[in-house]
Amino acid sequence: MIDHLTWPSDDALRQIDVHELLPQQEPFVMVSRLVHLDDVRTICETDIHADNIFVEHGHFSASGLIESIAQTCAARMGYINKILLKRDVQIGFIGAIRNLEVYALPKAGRQITIIVDVKDEVFGITLASAAVKDSERMLMSTEIKIAIK
Repeated sequence: MIDHLTWPSDDALRQIDVHELLPQQEPFVMVSRLVHLDDVRTICETDIHADNIFVEHGHFSASGLIESIAQTCAARMGYINKILLKRDVQIGFIGAIRNLEVYALPKAGRQITIIVDVKDEVFGITLASAAVKDSERMLMSTEIKIAIK
């Protein structure tokens, strides 16, 4: 984990255009805001719009939830690389998904919160646990492995 860096306030994070931190661009951006970042935890929020490519029959799909988790990891690395280390944003790939539990799919028009806790970072690979919630319930939990190109 990267604990030697100075982490921003949650208010400062909300002022950043998340598009600057991600290698993905519209219409494939699945996070709206980076709202918390520290040596272990990253939290993003996403506003689910009805025209989102992962909305099916009025609900955000499980694939969309997984992609929002991956992009929360990407926002973390984008902030570290671009803002703190003054490097280019790197491209990452989902290496593995384990212990995936889908409890519910959120309706379009809702806001979801994605919480990623880094368990280990080594040789460009991040292992993390993740949860997605809306204001009422847990939607998904999983473990994810992200490899940086």
